[in-house]
Amino acid sequence: MLPKIRTPETRKMITLEVLAKAEPSPSFVTITLGGPELEKLRPMGYDQAVRLFFPRAGQDGLRMPSFSNEAWMAELLMLPKARRPWVRNLTIRRARPELNEVDIEFTLHGDGPASVWAQRARPGDPAGIFDIGMSYLPPPEVPWQLLVGDESALPAILAILEHAPATLVAEVFLEVPETADIRPDIVVPEGVRVHWLARDLARDAADARPGTLALETVRRAPLRPGRCYTWVAGEAKLATGLRRHLVNDRGTAKSDIAFIGYWRHGRSSPG
Repeated sequence: MLPKIRTPETRKMITLEVLAKAEPSPSFVTITLGGPELEKLRPMGYDQAVRLFFPRAGQDGLRMPSFSNEAWMAELLMLPKARRPWVRNLTIRRARPELNEVDIEFTLHGDGPASVWAQRARPGDPAGIFDIGMSYLPPPEVPWQLLVGDESALPAILAILEHAPATLVAEVFLEVPETADIRPDIVVPEGVRVHWLARDLARDAADARPGTLALETVRRAPLRPGRCYTWVAGEAKLATGLRRHLVNDRGTAKSDIAFIGYWRHGRSSPG
């Protein structure tokens, strides 16, 4: 799935270090990264994504790619695993350019490399980022929006809502693993309704698979009338399944849907 992306005008490999760590809820860890090289990052807001580089277990430092273009991947794959860092795509939760800081929120998915690193991270640990851009690109004339995601898309959707204009009208469906992961304190525009979906409260065992509860809930939901812009991200079957439903069952134009498969259930990301 290759969504439309607004890429930054310029971008550089940026080496940083861990400044702080917080645990907003049982399934999430927020890592604050900082350093003078963040002056090279242009904050775009919304769902701005980056490649995050971090050391593998046993490595005594971080070796960042030297190329600040698409040749970085070939350069990385040529390194032996003893020196090659892990790399994952993640969303900037918040940026504070005046402090040269960014927050990146991790979903704790078992023993995956990013989850393990985030849980073990300590101030001073090295990490690096490379800007990707953003895929949340709503047409200005669309009267309302539909935002849907599982836990992996929670940081992006919360960032979108924090940057939203006061005039935004939207239905938001956020699926999280546990009731304790619900963020009751988020502030949204008056025209936004947020529907929290916790899998530990699901009645159907099939809804235990990430993304299924959100997909089935939206399928049954009495959505607002009229044209809308949809941004959906998370487990691949959630993204493709919701797009198929909106196009086939609700007559939504494909051009009004941005759908991004962040991950596949049961399959690890390469890296």
